[in-house]
Amino acid sequence: MPVKTELATPEEPKRPRKSRRSRANNEGSIFPYKNGWAGYVWVTTPEGKKTRKWAYGKTREETHEKWLKLHELARKGPVVTKSPKLSEYLAYWLTNVVEPNLAPKTAANYEMFARLYITPTLGPKRLDKLTVRDVQSWVNKLRRSCQCCNQGKDASRPKIHSNPKRRQNCCAVGKCCKSEPSEWTVHDAYMTLRAALSNAVREEILARNVASNVKMPVPRKRKVKPWSVEEARAFLESARKNEDPMYPAYVLVLVLGLRLGETLGLRWEDVDLDRAEMTIGWQLQRVGGKLLHRQTKTDASDATLPFPEIVTTALRARQRARDTAREVAGDDWQDTGLVFTTASGRPIEPSNFRRSFASACAKAGVRKVHVPATRKTCASLLVALDGHPRVAMQILRHSQIAVTMNIYSEVSSEETRRALKRLGDHLER
Repeated sequence: MPVKTELATPEEPKRPRKSRRSRANNEGSIFPYKNGWAGYVWVTTPEGKKTRKWAYGKTREETHEKWLKLHELARKGPVVTKSPKLSEYLAYWLTNVVEPNLAPKTAANYEMFARLYITPTLGPKRLDKLTVRDVQSWVNKLRRSCQCCNQGKDASRPKIHSNPKRRQNCCAVGKCCKSEPSEWTVHDAYMTLRAALSNAVREEILARNVASNVKMPVPRKRKVKPWSVEEARAFLESARKNEDPMYPAYVLVLVLGLRLGETLGLRWEDVDLDRAEMTIGWQLQRVGGKLLHRQTKTDASDATLPFPEIVTTALRARQRARDTAREVAGDDWQDTGLVFTTASGRPIEPSNFRRSFASACAKAGVRKVHVPATRKTCASLLVALDGHPRVAMQILRHSQIAVTMNIYSEVSSEETRRALKRLGDHLER
């Protein structure tokens, strides 16, 4: 049973004068108060201040039980005497812990889950009053609730619009669309709450993390079927034939397994066409309405990769296209130093690249896959071409070999270069 304590009112209860016979042994700080009993324990706050922590109950036995638990908390370490609401603590945690120490995209995700899924339901709860049952009930309710209703998605649309899809058409007009969150959304919202409460425990604001005792299964990851070698070849040949301006970028994501952000964040200064090498260390991301050019997330993501002739040819073509665009733009050219830019030299929006990729899939007549699936396609291509697992691990920059094939061995950069050359030669055919 969780400890139930209440904060003292501005005027602490005055202890009445009672004979010792009205109290049990060692209960000198428990006494009758109003319609019940009150008790206090001297505790040390996280700030190092000595103060009294109060407990109340309808009977002496109930108060005594709470009083003993307060004593136990005081023996274990600092005790918080004033607990904020969960919404207040989440705001503090996001501003002072998450934002300064985590990647912008991670911080934005935490903020989104807290704002949309946690605060509306659990926000008014006092932090020290939050129980395992509260969290479990919240998770169960979240699974069954329509997020269109909860977040007012349909209500935010205009009542009248020429496009039927853009006007109110479901929850706002009494036709609930039952837009329940996915299992991954529920899981990530729960993990956000758990991370916030873990920080409260570290800061000694809470004695334990109640979310840790909630049953939350990890959803199964959706398996993505990568392109076959023939599908990848057909896609690249179609993009080259149609003179798609993003063809060099498609080559990088398929042949070298670059992530979308790494491809759009690649700088010319990190590319050596003469030595056929490039250094991966930067990425381009849109986070919180801002387009950020920042370093990659981990050291394992950084690497100097050799590349085959198909990549060299594609990047030289991109270099010529950049020079032509810069000459046409004149004074309007914005020199960002990025390999892939718009006609005026500005960075390419990740969402625009995704649309271009989807359009190229349709033109090539191949099965549509999302851009992140190209990394898995690259791994499959390397395996199909007898690339060593360690070679695939180096090219894809996995931090552990288990992520690649769970095979352990050492290879040289020359073997890496040969594997990429075989892949490039195969695709060029």
